[in-house]
Amino acid sequence: MPRLTIRRGPQMASLAFCGTQRLSALLERAGQAVAQPCGGRGVCGKCAVLLDGDVSAPNAAEQRCGARLACQAMVHGDATVMLPDVLPMEQIEAGSGAEVDIGTTTLALRLYDLQIGACLAVCAMLNPQTTVAADVIGRMDAAMKGQLAGLQASVGSAVQTLLRTACAQAGVPAEDTASLVLTGNTTMLYLLTGRNPACLSRAPFEADCTFGEEYALPGRRCYLPHCLHAFVGADTTCALLAGGMLEKQETALMCDIGTNGEIAPWHRGQLYVASTAAGPAFEGAGISCGCGSIPGAIDRVRVEHGALHIHTIGGRKPVGLCGSGLVDAVAALLEMGIIDETGAMEDAAFLLAEGVQLTRRDVRALQLAKAAMAAGMGSLLHAAGCPAEDVAAVYLAGGFGSHLSMAGAARIGLIAPALADRVRVIGNAALDGAAMLLMDTALRDRTAALQRQAQHVRLDGNAFFSQRYVDAMMFDP
Repeated sequence: MPRLTIRRGPQMASLAFCGTQRLSALLERAGQAVAQPCGGRGVCGKCAVLLDGDVSAPNAAEQRCGARLACQAMVHGDATVMLPDVLPMEQIEAGSGAEVDIGTTTLALRLYDLQIGACLAVCAMLNPQTTVAADVIGRMDAAMKGQLAGLQASVGSAVQTLLRTACAQAGVPAEDTASLVLTGNTTMLYLLTGRNPACLSRAPFEADCTFGEEYALPGRRCYLPHCLHAFVGADTTCALLAGGMLEKQETALMCDIGTNGEIAPWHRGQLYVASTAAGPAFEGAGISCGCGSIPGAIDRVRVEHGALHIHTIGGRKPVGLCGSGLVDAVAALLEMGIIDETGAMEDAAFLLAEGVQLTRRDVRALQLAKAAMAAGMGSLLHAAGCPAEDVAAVYLAGGFGSHLSMAGAARIGLIAPALADRVRVIGNAALDGAAMLLMDTALRDRTAALQRQAQHVRLDGNAFFSQRYVDAMMFDP
């Protein structure tokens, strides 16, 4: 029996069905009904989705809208539909613009009233390129083996779907969205624009395009901010713009902790940048009971009166362990003496909650990830000639950083204890910076200046980094 897989943000559901069914009917059966103000006639475009699999070809109504419509598409066999995870904020009809963060895992869009700067709607969805590969290395490989056009088309279609959905939620005609800013890491922008990423995949790992220009994507004029290096992308540029640390005289450090961690210290008027491959552990991937930041994910663990206490997102029954929970869990087990400073654990696994355990391999994965980030931070500060004690502020960007316990991060050695009380969480600063560029085009010159100013520090073949990495494997703050 064929099945329809339904993805909405980090959540996934599956529905079995018989025969050929209209997509909107299947979504309604699954409790995921979409808005159809036109009564399912295919004229309003407000049920736009991203659809793949054994489905009907786009009909005339869908071709006019430039998107797959749930009220028109027929599902014949196994298929996958991606629904935007929409969080409407205000409904104001006015001239609009949008910004999109093309993340490796997630696409996030904000729609704005350009006249008053009000955010009208926020949407997010899984990057459809994850069906090809989970990381940038796999996607670069696929692109060089003939899948570049498909990768470009899938992300372009996803941006269109997000934009139509946000406009529908805000009551703004999609065709009135006059301006877009698209940001992301360098590889994501290469794939978005259909550029061959071969230069990013081999030594000397230098980008032959760093953007900072307007492009006709997707069907509109869009601005792509400057990237700072092959693996320090436009998302870092936007985060630096939003964080404001370069406008101050104090020594500061910006970090985006994730699969590919970006690090940027600012010291005595000089900006240094680098990236380090931390792996997916911080996002809950590759962990035995790992998951994203979904309801029921263990996101906090603490020791109180010698006993372990857990907290889950939404107060739900534990379903897994997300990145912040992983850091807290290891920190707590270190405090209880269940894990020693080398990462050794007497038993093969420790039960955190019914059905959720932490294994030796999970601990090892976290060691590798935190060692890469800690060594990267230490190496950049060393290159800048700056001891950690001189850093006045640490700007922590990205979703993971927003949920991270600084005490847990310091206990496992992810963040130096001297810096733990100087952390300023700035959230999705990449989107915040993109919004600034959307509202004020004069800031484009500022991003160009950032690119010229940034000094890239190579970590591959760096003896200082290699030694720091070995040292940082220990759970010794």
